[in-house]
Amino acid sequence: MGESFTKVSEYWKSTYSEKIAKSNKFKTPEYFKRMAGLMAPGNSYYYIANFHTLELEFKSDSVEDFTGEKPSEVNLEKLLALALPEEIECIHKKEQIIQNFFLNYLKPQEQLEYKICYTYKSKTHDGKERVMLHQASVLSLNEKGQFVHVFSLHSDISHLCIKSSDDVSFIHINGGPSYYNVKNTSENFNVSELNRVEDLNNLFTARELDIIKELATGKSVKEIAESLHISKHTVQTHKKNMLRKVDCQNSTHLVSICLAEGLISL
Repeated sequence: MGESFTKVSEYWKSTYSEKIAKSNKFKTPEYFKRMAGLMAPGNSYYYIANFHTLELEFKSDSVEDFTGEKPSEVNLEKLLALALPEEIECIHKKEQIIQNFFLNYLKPQEQLEYKICYTYKSKTHDGKERVMLHQASVLSLNEKGQFVHVFSLHSDISHLCIKSSDDVSFIHINGGPSYYNVKNTSENFNVSELNRVEDLNNLFTARELDIIKELATGKSVKEIAESLHISKHTVQTHKKNMLRKVDCQNSTHLVSICLAEGLISL
């Protein structure tokens, strides 16, 4: 692993691994494995990571499609090495945002109620570049309130966009407040000033959701207008309003958030 990749792994080690005294292996029930497989969108892989040992305690068979190696041979370092070298610095900053939000602004039990979402560019074992949507949620805490086991899902969304964004979204999985497009890595940033949304499902109109679903298929504005029997101007207006509501820079960023929220599927 190159020096740039080591920067992220060493950050995980110093921030999480070295601060956790002990941990047990996560007992993954069979129904969890089945549900994870059913819920994983499109071309994707998932795993359970132990942030004390920095080991992968469970990996989906589909990880072989990305790494070219049997699941038993894949570790966290090999998955990190899939990211393009120029993405590593951005991933490091995103991990700092995550650490700051989870450890400085959430109570321990609240950590179990949030899902992390961000995008990055990677390259598979056969040399194909992909834009990946990374989603992660905490599965277990130790007696000190430190998260130990984390479930991560990485989905190929290359057909939706050609570049990744440099921010992180924190999505509440039980209807609480979500925070989108967080970029600030300062320990002093104020959560109350972030882009907070109580319920994304109620934020968009039925017509806007129709357009988001069409965008997720890769259709152009003209194609969406023809499919929904509305004008191109109407589609553009709806897009502009949706981007404003969640403070997104472009429609692909909007689609990635809606995918993470479960409003649309691949």
